[in-house]
Amino acid sequence: MKRPETIGPTAAIEPAAVMPRPHRIVEVDALRGFALCGIFLANVLVMSGLDGLREGSAGPTASGLDQVAHWLVMALVQTKFYLLFSFLFGYSFTLQMDAAERDGAPFAPRMLRRLLGLFVLGALHAVLLYPGDILTTYALLGLVLLAARAVDPARMWRAALRVYGVVAALYLLLGAAVALVDTGEGDEGLTASAASAAGLTAAYRGGPADVVRANMDAWSDTLTGLLMMGGMVVAAFLAGFVAGRRRLLADTGTPDRTARLRRICLWGLAVGLPGGVLMAAGTVGPLGARWEIPAFILGMLTAPALSVAYASGLLLWFATPRGARLAARLAPAGRMALTNYLAQSLVMALVFTGYGAALYGRVGAAAVLGGALLFYGFQLAASAWLMSRHRLGPVERLLRAVTLWGRPAPRC
Repeated sequence: MKRPETIGPTAAIEPAAVMPRPHRIVEVDALRGFALCGIFLANVLVMSGLDGLREGSAGPTASGLDQVAHWLVMALVQTKFYLLFSFLFGYSFTLQMDAAERDGAPFAPRMLRRLLGLFVLGALHAVLLYPGDILTTYALLGLVLLAARAVDPARMWRAALRVYGVVAALYLLLGAAVALVDTGEGDEGLTASAASAAGLTAAYRGGPADVVRANMDAWSDTLTGLLMMGGMVVAAFLAGFVAGRRRLLADTGTPDRTARLRRICLWGLAVGLPGGVLMAAGTVGPLGARWEIPAFILGMLTAPALSVAYASGLLLWFATPRGARLAARLAPAGRMALTNYLAQSLVMALVFTGYGAALYGRVGAAAVLGGALLFYGFQLAASAWLMSRHRLGPVERLLRAVTLWGRPAPRC
């Protein structure tokens, strides 16, 4: 696997030429490191048994602080950061294309091996650690990018908008149907729901075999999530691919691009923040259960706006002296994002399941999220130390070996 970020146009490769390794784009790595934190905050609510709990039930002894913490994550984090990560996946896809061209290697076999490696890692991750894995989704939907890689960027951008439009229309129809129907559960429905939750809690507090079985039982929900979120992921992939082809993140310091980023940030906040507030009000409270699904859908459809606002706002900040220091702290974690993502799941499994402390459903949201932020801080420090000594993280090195299977590793 080549270094994923490059700058400048792709140069022609002469067989006898020795091309220097391109420098990484610190801002892209920093955005990936930032997205890694948001994904962790969303995932830890699921792994701790708090996701989906409404007001008054955000943990075994929910306090006002627990409610506020849970509400803020639903408003500002949920469904926003996986889209940012998806955008960056599409962006890095173009950089992988450039890397293959520099090496004089056919791109399709190389990328197919990479996607297969991601799929295997994701499948093991989903079975052993966290059923909400995203790697298998990326591996499967990455085939869309592989098939469409020769499409003109302008056409691909229009395709991204069309995909989002179709997904939005379907979601709005679903949300309207749910809002018009009384979704109140009868006694039997409440009993079944409570029994299911109790069974899941017992499984995650049980032994390792119980944890694996619970993870595998969740695959049907994971498949439903893939069908629900797949369109949004594809749209983000395509948008990121267009940004990569046009090198939109390679130079953000020009006056025109600065003004554009400011407009995008303001527009994204104006659309995304109300949608996030509505999502939190419907899923955590105070809106009633009847509005939970419609509010979530509207929040999900406006999530790309907030994702874009986060990215553009950070890029603007990274251009300042203080922002540059922040980017330098985030970038090492982004360089080894795959290793850090899997490490987060390992720690969550050890803390919340029968692999370790079995604290599933026993800790409030504030403590869970505070612990996640502390661990993320440790990851920032550990990543900086590792990246000062190595070019790749451990899992990135493994994936690189799979990607370059049968070919000598290019030298820096």
